[in-house]
Amino acid sequence: MSTITFDSLKLSDRLKSAGFTADQAETVVRVIAEAQDELVTKKDLQMALDQTISPVKADLLVLKWAVGLNTALCLLILGKLFNH
Repeated sequence: MSTITFDSLKLSDRLKSAGFTADQAETVVRVIAEAQDELVTKKDLQMALDQTISPVKADLLVLKWAVGLNTALCLLILGKLFNH
């Protein structure tokens, strides 16, 4: 997963200037940094989706060929039955 980078020192300084104590500012910055570890990007989602869908696509391709072959065989059998 990807993380978004931000200037934690700048954020801490801004929080302190807004009235937060040093401990409070550091806690807020730490919580934001930890929350970023849980973020997922579009690229992460696309890779996971591709990994999930690839086997399904392969199975569908096999099924398409099987249905096509069965249809062709059925048509051949019906053709032979009605040509006599």
